[in-house]
Amino acid sequence: MSPTQSEPYSGALAHLQSLPSWLAGRVAARGRSLVGEAIAAEGLKLQHYAVLAAAADEGPLAQADLVRRLGFDAKDVVLLVNHLERVGLLLREPDPRDRRKNAVTATPEGFRLLQSCAHLADEANERLLAPLDLAERRTLLALLTRIVQD
Repeated sequence: MSPTQSEPYSGALAHLQSLPSWLAGRVAARGRSLVGEAIAAEGLKLQHYAVLAAAADEGPLAQADLVRRLGFDAKDVVLLVNHLERVGLLLREPDPRDRRKNAVTATPEGFRLLQSCAHLADEANERLLAPLDLAERRTLLALLTRIVQD
């Protein structure tokens, strides 16, 4: 029997909370929280970590390319780069491909901090996946990868 306007829909919250999209969002939020708490020990937020990682992997990288790669708001990237540069983790210089633009790259201290953050993020994800055995973890990662690549 379908609900009508005069009949309240019972079980709506349970239905919502059983949706794969809801569950995936909750898992992602928990994972981000655990990683965020872990890297806070190094004085970084998740967004700082993402900018630093992109600059380390692909630098020197124009700030506009950084915005596109990460999907962050341009104004936020400027603030994040300013902070990372101020604490000595990023270097901002004229882009060698286009001197009118700035490009960023990680400093040696930035690379060192990335290694530490990667270790902390791995530990946080171990806590996230603790309820699963090794086979379940592999299956989960394979399924999530398939969904993301679709």
